[in-house]
Amino acid sequence: MYVLLVASAFNSLTQRVHAELRDHGHRVAVELALPDADVPLADTVRRHHPDLVLAPMLRTALPAEVWTAYPCFVVHPGPVGDRGPSSLDHAVQDGEARWGVTVLQANAEMDAGDVWATADCPVPPVGKSDLYRGEIADAAMEAVLLAVERFASGRYLPHPQTDGVTRPYLRQDERRIDWAADTTDRVLRVLRAADSQPGVRDRLLGDTWYLHGGHREDALHGSPGELLATRAGAVCRATTDGAVWIPELRAPRSAGAPPTPRLPATLALGDRLPPLPELPAPPDGGPYRPAWSDIGYHEEGQSGFLSFSFPGGAMSTSHCRRLLDAYRTACTRPTTVLVLGGGRDFFSNGIHLGVIEAAADPAEESWANINAINDLVEAVLTTTDRLVVSALGGNAAAGGAMLALAADEVWCRSGVVLNPHYRLMGLYGSEYWTYTLPRRVGPGPAVRLTSDALPLGAAAAHRLGLVDRTVACAPGDFAAETQSLAVRLAGLPGTASRIAAKKADRELNEARRPLAAYRAAELARMRRTFFDPDAPYHALRRAFVRKEPLGATPPHLARAAGDRRAVTGPAVQDEAPGPAGC
Repeated sequence: MYVLLVASAFNSLTQRVHAELRDHGHRVAVELALPDADVPLADTVRRHHPDLVLAPMLRTALPAEVWTAYPCFVVHPGPVGDRGPSSLDHAVQDGEARWGVTVLQANAEMDAGDVWATADCPVPPVGKSDLYRGEIADAAMEAVLLAVERFASGRYLPHPQTDGVTRPYLRQDERRIDWAADTTDRVLRVLRAADSQPGVRDRLLGDTWYLHGGHREDALHGSPGELLATRAGAVCRATTDGAVWIPELRAPRSAGAPPTPRLPATLALGDRLPPLPELPAPPDGGPYRPAWSDIGYHEEGQSGFLSFSFPGGAMSTSHCRRLLDAYRTACTRPTTVLVLGGGRDFFSNGIHLGVIEAAADPAEESWANINAINDLVEAVLTTTDRLVVSALGGNAAAGGAMLALAADEVWCRSGVVLNPHYRLMGLYGSEYWTYTLPRRVGPGPAVRLTSDALPLGAAAAHRLGLVDRTVACAPGDFAAETQSLAVRLAGLPGTASRIAAKKADRELNEARRPLAAYRAAELARMRRTFFDPDAPYHALRRAFVRKEPLGATPPHLARAAGDRRAVTGPAVQDEAPGPAGC
């Protein structure tokens, strides 16, 4: 079928639906529901004349001119009968144990149409955005594929909703934290329900801030509301019965000013932050340790596991340097296999556009950031005394996708979406992608992947050779599955010979063309872009960080794409970049 996705943004779920519908043989295009678009949405849909309109993420109702003319399915992130714009916020803040996703037919009442499919899922103690990209996205795809299959059969009659509960928009007064009375559990639920957007408005050090993200701390105690320590850019704040780590803060938006970016808490506070102890990472324990840190390491047999999780997958200069230090330390250990990642959410999305935008000199910070991530990738590429595995439990994009490709093997959870391209941010790219990507998929597909700039599902990435193994499991099970696979890999009789062959291959490739030459060529183009004030990158970065609305759907999304187009279709190189990714 020809399926038109109508969405308020090309967000993670819309990208996954786009990729997986293509994998199932459908032609798929995207149109963004933009409030100030020059062409009415009804006219745009009429131009596509799709078999089905599917809305994976909408902030506004579909116009009657659309849902009366075409079959229109809406994906609602709530169980049957749940209605309203803050469904997941309520689920996380209220401590629901299970939730669900409903695919319903659009009609005159929001979220009240006939039900085509539904799927339920657990609600683990994680942030809303992590839940949305994990369990909710898995349930959404199960329901979407079933709904599309039922619609295509022409024999299924959807079930009407007999009743429902409309939950109101969750406002800041309902998210308020009472530090003098709230327990750690309650504080964490509130923080997690607003982790990426909108944040929790609060007073801190005499100013108003939005708090983003929250992790439990059991060892530290103090007066409720007091700042106790810092770690890895986060601040630790006391509750009535413990403390929480808050990784990011956002300054309030001034009247008439654009939105401010989320920043590491210590960077946002700057000189306001009083002297506090900077705590090191907790002892070894990997992803199962009780104390929070954004980087961890543990071992099992002959395998080492270097886990990392940065908010939004963005890696600032500091993040990259700390991870490089941890990687070098991990390489001193007597292991045969070293696994990077393995967490349940983002692997990496490359350089940190928010920190860059907030810097006194964004060009200099861009340059420092790209060199720092290049240093990390180079360390992975030149590791020849063990096998390195990138384990992607969550999505990866741009330089983060190329970081993954530096490893000997790439393992992905089956729900992962990859965006191995830079064009939409007006960048040529670095991270040695001109070396690793063609080696993985061949020169032609490498050009098409970076030019088409479309999301790629794990299954398609595996067929293409971008990924070596897909792991079909729940998001919370990926770390354990990865550990089991890595231990098995380390014990295989052929692993020692693979390591020896890897060293010889690296020496041969270095003799043909040194890695330094790839880096120099990439960085020459990146430097010209960073230090050219008129380069599109600066406006695109600013628009991305400030969440500026687009004026129109980017042409590469509006063009219908079918299965395997990224491998066999013509390269697309004549479009201006659009702000959708970093």
